[in-house]
Amino acid sequence: MLVRSAPNLLAAAFLVLTPGLASAQSLGGSASSLDRQNRMARTHDFTFLGTVKQVNRFASLGYLVRVQPNSDFRLHGVSFPYARPEVQLFVGRLASQYRAACGEQLVVTSLTRPESRQPRNASDRSVHPTGMAVDLRVSRKTSCRRWLEKVLVDLERARVLEATREKRPAHYHVAVFPKPYARYVTNLLNSGVATSTTRYRVRAGDSLWAIARKFGTTVARLREGNGLSSSRILTGQVLDVPIA
Repeated sequence: MLVRSAPNLLAAAFLVLTPGLASAQSLGGSASSLDRQNRMARTHDFTFLGTVKQVNRFASLGYLVRVQPNSDFRLHGVSFPYARPEVQLFVGRLASQYRAACGEQLVVTSLTRPESRQPRNASDRSVHPTGMAVDLRVSRKTSCRRWLEKVLVDLERARVLEATREKRPAHYHVAVFPKPYARYVTNLLNSGVATSTTRYRVRAGDSLWAIARKFGTTVARLREGNGLSSSRILTGQVLDVPIA
């Protein structure tokens, strides 16, 4: 599908580290970030959808998939609950880890938006019309904000997305790079190597097997990392969980 100039993109996104350059990252924006997002859209040959009819057509053809909320995240004010499949994967994985770490649901406030439905304050270079972007609500909890921002920075260092913290209204704008992100997840799952750990409080009905499956790790690693001599765990117990 041919890409044409898109009107509208919410501010900018993260600064990506260049090879061999140690550089501090922030949730501020830049024109070069917008360039990278649009360049990635062209690389994927994505169409900037102009109308509601086009969004529905792309969904019917399978280019966009419906993002279904679950116990880990919810949609708020999302007019078009569709996105590229890799964005759906990103939201699902992030929400699962976010809820485990923060004890609250991740809130998605926007996904695919056709050019005809872009908000007035959106940039004229938005990648929302391509289906590769998602907006997330900023939590009122400092610990949750810090956790999420660290994860976004880590993923940006891996060059699989760009993100920025917008002020009006307050939210995180995340542009997911579909092919790089899909390869990133596949490599993590194949390697079985955890890139970090999170604290998880055991809930009623949990088992080590269920927790391991939720975070893409193994029961053996959970036992080893928490000094457990058996698979018995108690409600309220806090575990260090390796996550990819």
